[in-house]
Amino acid sequence: MDNLHYLTGFNNEHETEALPNALPKGQFNPQRVNYNLYCEQLSSTAFTMSRAKNRRSWLYRIRPSIAMGDFAPYENRTIETAPTKIPCPPNVMRWDPLPVPEHQVDFVDSLVTISTCGDANHQTGMGIHYYAANKSMENRIFYSSDGELLFIPQLGEMLVKTEFGNLTLVPGEIMVIPRGVKFSITPKEGAIRGYVCENYGHAFELPERGPVGANGYSNQRDFLYPTAAFEDKETPHMVINKFCGHLYSAPLNHSPFDVVAWVGNSAPYKYDLANFNVINTVSYDHPDPSIFTVLTSPSDTEGTANVDFVIFPPRWMVAENTFRPPYYHRNIMSEFMGLIEGTYDAKEKGFAPGGMSLHNCMTPHGPEAEVFEKASNANLAPQKYENTLAFMLESRYPIAPTEFALNTPQRQKNYIECWNGLSKQFNGKP
Repeated sequence: MDNLHYLTGFNNEHETEALPNALPKGQFNPQRVNYNLYCEQLSSTAFTMSRAKNRRSWLYRIRPSIAMGDFAPYENRTIETAPTKIPCPPNVMRWDPLPVPEHQVDFVDSLVTISTCGDANHQTGMGIHYYAANKSMENRIFYSSDGELLFIPQLGEMLVKTEFGNLTLVPGEIMVIPRGVKFSITPKEGAIRGYVCENYGHAFELPERGPVGANGYSNQRDFLYPTAAFEDKETPHMVINKFCGHLYSAPLNHSPFDVVAWVGNSAPYKYDLANFNVINTVSYDHPDPSIFTVLTSPSDTEGTANVDFVIFPPRWMVAENTFRPPYYHRNIMSEFMGLIEGTYDAKEKGFAPGGMSLHNCMTPHGPEAEVFEKASNANLAPQKYENTLAFMLESRYPIAPTEFALNTPQRQKNYIECWNGLSKQFNGKP
C-alpha cells in the first residue's frame, strides 16, 4: 500500500501528526501552534449536534484554506444537481458500461451525472455520477460543497490525496470524502472507472443492527482513515468547487495538502466490502435487501432513508422451498443499481460490470423471464454465490435520470423486453 498508514474505526475521534508535537496538548485552539501552524476547524454537522452525532475535525496546517484567489465559473456541461430540470419517467431503465476514454482526461473532467433526486439546496437526496479517467489531476484539486462523496470503483486502482492524508482505492473497496474536503486523484496504472454518490443529506452512518445484536453487517473496526501527510509546495494549483450545482475554480499559489496534524472524527475513510458480515436466512423465504445495508443516510421520516448503500456480495443461499432470486416487487423506495464484478442473480444477461439500472418507486420489477423459469425449477441444494458484487443506492425520493442518461447510446432502449417471456402459467389447479 505504498507505505501508507491508516487509523481504524468508523467515526472514532482520531489524532495524527506528521511531525512530533504538531498537535496542541490540552486544547484545540492555542494562541500559537508549534511549527507556526494555523489551526482550522472543519465542521460537517451543526455545532450543536448531539455529542454522539457531532462530526468535526481540527486541522493544523501551513496556510489556512482562505489563502486563495476568488472563484470564477468553471465550464462543465456534464455535471448536474437536483432538482432535475426535465420530467422523470417511471420506466425501468438500464445502461451498458460507459466506455473508458481514448483521449487523456482526469477525474473531474470525466464526471457525468446519471441521475439525481431530492434538492441539493434543501440538503435532501443525492446525485449519482459516473467517472472514467486515465490521467492524473496533477495540480488540480476538487471538493463538493453540495454533499459528501461516496466512491464505488469498478475498474483500476487510484491514489487519492486528501487534506487529511493519502488513501489508495481499488474495486471492492469504497471511500467517503466529507462535504468540503479537498482531494486529488491519480490513476495508478491505466484507466479508472466507477460510480460516485453525492449525498446531499445526513452524513452516512452505520445502520442499526436491531435484533441481530452486537455484531454483523459493517463492523466499526474495519473502516480506515488516513494518517497525516503533508506537502509544502509553493507552486500554482487550481481548486475546483461544486457549489449549488455549479462548478467554480480558484487559483492557489501553493498545495492545499499542507495539513501537518489533525484531530477529530470528520475525515475521509475507506472500507473493504469483503469485510461485510452478510446476514441471510437459514430457513425459508428471501429476506428484504435492507439486511445488506453497509451505510445509511437517514431522513426525517423513520424507516425511509435519504440514501441507503446496499451491496449484494458473495454469500451462501440455503433457503428451503423458496424462490431464491429477488421476488417481484413494487415499493416506496427508488432503486439505482450498479455492478462491480461478475453477474447479478436476478439479471443474468444484459447487466454487465460497469453498467447501471434504475427502478423508481412503485414501478414494478424483478427477475427476467429466463431467470424466473430457472429459479422456479432449480434443485434447492445449498449454493454459494461467488465472483459477484453488485450494489444499490436506494432513496425515499424519485430518482430522475438526466438528459445525458436518457439519450446516451449506452442506454438499453429494449430493457423492458427481458420480461416479455412472463407468460400466463395459471391452470386453475392447486
